[in-house]
Amino acid sequence: MIVVFGSINVDLIVPVEHLPAAGETVLGADYMLAPGGKGANQALATRRAGSDVTMIGAVGRDSFADIALSLLRRDGVDLSLVAACDRPTACAAITVDPTGENQIAVASGANLTVTAMQVPDELLRPATVLVLQREVPIAENALLIRRARERGARIVLSLAPAGPIAPARLEDIDILIANEGEAATLGAGTARRLRQALIVTHGAAGAVAHLPAGGEIVAPALLIDPVDTTGAGDTFAGVLAASLDQGLELPAMLRRASAAAALTCLAVGAQPAIPDRAAIDAAVARLPG
Repeated sequence: MIVVFGSINVDLIVPVEHLPAAGETVLGADYMLAPGGKGANQALATRRAGSDVTMIGAVGRDSFADIALSLLRRDGVDLSLVAACDRPTACAAITVDPTGENQIAVASGANLTVTAMQVPDELLRPATVLVLQREVPIAENALLIRRARERGARIVLSLAPAGPIAPARLEDIDILIANEGEAATLGAGTARRLRQALIVTHGAAGAVAHLPAGGEIVAPALLIDPVDTTGAGDTFAGVLAASLDQGLELPAMLRRASAAAALTCLAVGAQPAIPDRAAIDAAVARLPG
C-alpha cells in the first residue's frame, strides 16, 4: 500500500497570454478552482494507477477544505488521518500561458501544521511505500523518514519544491525524484548514497534514473502538445510509487511514470488531468523504444 505524507491545497488557476514579469499585471479571462497540492496530487495519481492509498496531511475548517479533498474522496483515497486545524486550507495561485508553462505561488496555511505523529507505526511496514515532498515542514519529513526506515518501509521523496532534505539522510531514501532545476541543487555523488535511484525528469526529453552503483536507465517521453504542465511532476512521482508498490522493475516504473506525466499535460489543472490505469497502459504502448 501507499502512504502519502504531504500537502493538500486548492489551486486557483488563471490562463494568461504570457506569464507576468516582476511588477507586471497580466489579465486573464476566467479562472478555475481545483483541488491540488503536491501531496494530494501524488496520492490521487497513485490511486488512479491502481494502488490503495492513505493520505496524511491537514486542511483548515473552511470552505476550501471540501474542494481540496473532493477528488481524493471521490476516488477512494483513505482520508481518515487528514487533520483539521484553525489555519486556512493551503491555496496555490497558478498562472498558465498558452504553451502550458506556469508560475506558482503557494500560501501554505494548514500544511505547516502537519506532523509525523499523525502517521501510526502500523502503517510503516515493509509492504508500505511512503511518499513525501517538501511542501510540509522538512523536520517532520525527516522524523517520518527515520521511523519508516527503522520499520522497513520503502521511501520515495520528491525534491519539490527544491531545497535541502536535511536533517533527513540520503542513505535512508530508496528513490529521490527531481526535475532538472531541482537536481542542480544536489551535491555530486547523490545517487551513490541512495538505496535505489536518483530519478531526474527532463520534460519532453523523458527521464533518467541514476543508479547507486553507476549507470543509467533512460525512459522516453510521450510526444504531446501540452495544454498545462501543472501537476505533471506529481503524477510522475505518484505513478512511479504505485509501480513500485505493484512490484514492477525500475525500467517499467520509469516508462509508466513518464507516460502518465505527459497525459497530465493534456488538460488544465493538476488533479482533474491525472490519468487512470487504463489510459496509462494505452500511453505506455505508444512510447518510443
